[in-house]
Amino acid sequence: MSESTDIRSQIPPESAIEKLAYQAISENWFEYPIVVYPHHTDYGGIVWHGTYLTWMEEARVACLTSIGIDFADLVGMGCDLPVVDLSVRYHRALKMGESAIIKTRTIDMEGVRIVWEYEIQSIDREITYLTGMVTLVAVDREKGKIMRQLPNTVKDALVKMRE
Repeated sequence: MSESTDIRSQIPPESAIEKLAYQAISENWFEYPIVVYPHHTDYGGIVWHGTYLTWMEEARVACLTSIGIDFADLVGMGCDLPVVDLSVRYHRALKMGESAIIKTRTIDMEGVRIVWEYEIQSIDREITYLTGMVTLVAVDREKGKIMRQLPNTVKDALVKMRE
């Protein structure tokens, strides 16, 4: 079996993606507001699909900052948190000039693996534009290898955030 076939067999069907969004351990969402500017869109004024990923990362980094984890300091300590798995379901397109809220939270943390859940919604919470999940793994930047454990400050802050 080829590597790409193996990866595709691990991707859940769309129906499972939506179910995963409701299996959260914690109800604590971090909210990050965004505004759609022209550089986020294509020529038709519709948000380019990759822009959502950028917003998801911005929300995740802002969430970490809100619990006392400065991402630059984390990197300075030799720890990086690259994305190793990404699942996105686009429900409805955002358009130039619109505003939205990106909601994020951790839903699973096992060893050095952290799973984040996302919802991008209208300001009034009536419209869902996107749901998604991102899995990060702690990596030793110098060695280029997966760490044995999360730095204690990171682990403690993430556990506290989920309470």
